[in-house]
Amino acid sequence: MQQPDDEFIPTRATLIDRLKNWQDQASWQDFFDTYWKLIYGLARKFGLNDEDAQDVVQETLVSVARQMPNFKYNPKLGSFKAWLRTLIRSRITDLLRKRGQANMVPIHTESDTGDESFALRELPDQNNQTMDHVYEQEWQKNVLDAAIDRVKRKLDPKKYQVFDCYVNKEWAPEKVAAAFKISVDQVYLAKHRVTELIKSEAKRLESEML
Repeated sequence: MQQPDDEFIPTRATLIDRLKNWQDQASWQDFFDTYWKLIYGLARKFGLNDEDAQDVVQETLVSVARQMPNFKYNPKLGSFKAWLRTLIRSRITDLLRKRGQANMVPIHTESDTGDESFALRELPDQNNQTMDHVYEQEWQKNVLDAAIDRVKRKLDPKKYQVFDCYVNKEWAPEKVAAAFKISVDQVYLAKHRVTELIKSEAKRLESEML
């Protein structure tokens, strides 16, 4: 059964409110499914191996759980996006300190809300990028992945397969048309429609998850 549109990606306020109930396993699963790739990807970008990155995911979830009983979401005081970034950054910082893998200096960035923040430097292949910069990259990737996943669930499987073969697998339009017994024009149309759906969903998710 398809999930209702409004529940596919829970809004930040609704989800956070539901997380206050420790017994609400469905809501905690929603949070994990929505954000684990973001947390894991960010940890990997800063030089952590698979095992350590998974530890960051778990530690971030623990941090969220600890803050939930007294947490009050107020978008006027700060965005959910920034709040989650702070939690992830702290967990990566803690783990890197334990491993002795990076030098860290306290900094304040435009996106900070007064708390002490850290830029991670001297990490492999990162060109001294700050946490904020890499976080934004991973956030956008996470939004796009979530949008694609949602569109896939809503569409007739065949329609998405046509798009996937043409766009992602880079099959020639004639090959796609022959494989699915449709015209080349229908292949182009499928690409256009699915692309627009993904763009629209990504825009909606971005506004919800800020």
